[in-house]
Amino acid sequence: MSYTQIGILAVLFAVFLDLFILKTRILRKPVWWISYLIVVFFQFITNGTLTGFAIVQYDPKFNLGENFYSNTPPLIGDGRLFFAPVEDLLFGFSMCLSAIGLWVYFGRKGIQNLPISNTSQKMRERFKFLR
Repeated sequence: MSYTQIGILAVLFAVFLDLFILKTRILRKPVWWISYLIVVFFQFITNGTLTGFAIVQYDPKFNLGENFYSNTPPLIGDGRLFFAPVEDLLFGFSMCLSAIGLWVYFGRKGIQNLPISNTSQKMRERFKFLR
C-alpha cells in the first residue's frame, strides 16, 4: 500500500470518526477551518523547509512525484505543494481532526473540564461556561 493510499484512508477514517463515531461534527464548524488554515500555514513552512532543503527525502515508489535526491523538488507540482508532499497534508489533516475530535468528545464527557493547576474560586468562575 502506498503512502498516498494510506493518507487517503487516514482522512476518510478521521472524517468518519468525527461525523459518525464521536459525533462531534467539527468539520461543520467555521472555527475548525479557520484554525486548520493556521495549522496548515505552519505545516507548509516546516515541511517545505525540511523537504525543500532535502533534509527529509521520500521514496518515490510510495508517494506521488519523482525522485529528487539529486536536486530540489518543485515548489508546486509533481505531487507537492510548497515543496511538501501532498500525502503529508493528508496525514496532517487527519491527525489534527482526530486529535481535536477526541478532545471535544472527552470534554463533553466531563473529563477535566476545569483547569487543575489553579482551582481557586475566581478561576472556577471564569471557566464555569465549560460545565
